[in-house]
Amino acid sequence: MHRVLELLCAEPAGKRTTERARELAATTWPETRDSNDFVALTLDDNAQRQFRWRSWTAIEKLWDLEDPAQVNVAATEAKVSASIGGVPFFGIVDRLDTASDGLVVTDYKTGKPPRPGDVPEKLDQVLLYAAAVEEDWGERPTRGRLYFLGNRIVETTVSEDGIRAAVERFAEAWGSVGRACATDHFDPLVGPLCGWCPYVADCAEGTAEVERRVSIGRMREDAPARTLLGI
Repeated sequence: MHRVLELLCAEPAGKRTTERARELAATTWPETRDSNDFVALTLDDNAQRQFRWRSWTAIEKLWDLEDPAQVNVAATEAKVSASIGGVPFFGIVDRLDTASDGLVVTDYKTGKPPRPGDVPEKLDQVLLYAAAVEEDWGERPTRGRLYFLGNRIVETTVSEDGIRAAVERFAEAWGSVGRACATDHFDPLVGPLCGWCPYVADCAEGTAEVERRVSIGRMREDAPARTLLGI
């Protein structure tokens, strides 16, 4: 999905159509199919067809949020590297647009939009991108947007206060990782992804979380941990 939208938005505005997106999806599929990451999924033919269908559905949903032919795209897959709050940062911005109010950071998402209470945390990503873009490009973006394809746009104004708060949380996370590495102590953070963790059998908290979710019907049948733990 990201690759197709990258190529589509690099096209002249008049060629950013669903028909062109369909052509790009067909021609870039072998690139995805033959990549090491995709091969490692070991999907059978039916699962591959479902993967392609879900990807195309996400691509097509872009037109529910905007007409890409009307967007002034400054860059796609823009690599940014900076030191933010004393922490090394590298990112790849899905899209940078030039709007009437300045640069806009746009990032595509295929998951569900965040609940209201989780919005600030989710927006940290585009705010950090904005800080890195400012250092790399010499211009601070005015807005950051998360495109939850098929759902809605979550947007924020890029302000000094917003960047400061995002950078503080980023620096704290970096510090926590450093302390954990120094002490070799990593606190488990349990949740639905425990079902896909290859270390779940060695983690009492993760095992308990999988068992709990299975007992209440909140763990997918294809979660590898179910087989790993014999549940």
